Amino acid sequence: MSNVSLDANDSSKTENQPVSSNRRRFLTVATSVVGGIGIVGAAVPFIASWNPSIKAKAAGADVEADISKIQPGQLIRVIWRSQPVWIARRTPELLASLANFDDQLKDPNSDEEQQPAFAKNQYRSLKEEYLVLVGICTHLGCSPQHLIDGAFEEYVEGAPEGFFCPCHGSKFDMAGRVFQNVPAGLNLVVPPYMYIDDNTILIGSEEGAA
Repeated sequence: MSNVSLDANDSSKTENQPVSSNRRRFLTVATSVVGGIGIVGAAVPFIASWNPSIKAKAAGADVEADISKIQPGQLIRVIWRSQPVWIARRTPELLASLANFDDQLKDPNSDEEQQPAFAKNQYRSLKEEYLVLVGICTHLGCSPQHLIDGAFEEYVEGAPEGFFCPCHGSKFDMAGRVFQNVPAGLNLVVPPYMYIDDNTILIGSEEGAA
C-alpha cells in the first residue's frame, strides 16, 4: 500500500508541475505588461513637460500696441516678454532738442548694438515721432522714471524731458541714450518692432525679418 501511495503522490506532482509553470509564466508576462503600461503612463506627462506651456508661449509672443490715442508729449507702457516697454510720442520741439546734448552722451550715434539696424539713427526709431524702448536700466535692471515738464532739468541742465533711474542715478535722453558720468554704460534697448498700420505697433517682430 505504501508503494501505491507513493506512486500516486509522484503522479500528482508530475501532473501539477506544468500548471504551476504556466501560471508563473502568465504572472511574469502580466507583471511585465502592467509595468510597461506604468512606464508609458509616467513618460507621457514627462515628455509633455518638454513642450512649452500656453503661458510660456504667450510670454514670448509679439504684442500689439494701439498708439492712436497717444497725445504729443505722452508715454504709454505695455508688457512684452515680461518686460515694460515704453512708447512715447515726441513733440517736434523735443526732437529738435535731441542734438543739443550729443557731447554729453556716452554713445550719441548708437554704435553699440542696443537697437535693431532700422533704429541706428539720431532718433533711434522707425518714425521720428514715436520712441519705443525697453524700460529697464542697462546698469542693474531698475526701471527709470519718465520726467517731464522741466523735472529732468534737475539732472541735466537745459533738458526738458528724459529718463532718470532712481536706483543709482543713471540718466537717458528722449532717444534712450545714456549720459556720461553715470553707472549705466549702454543706451536703453530698442526692441524689434514694426508698424501694422498707422495706429498699431507690433512689438517683437521686424518687417522683412525671417
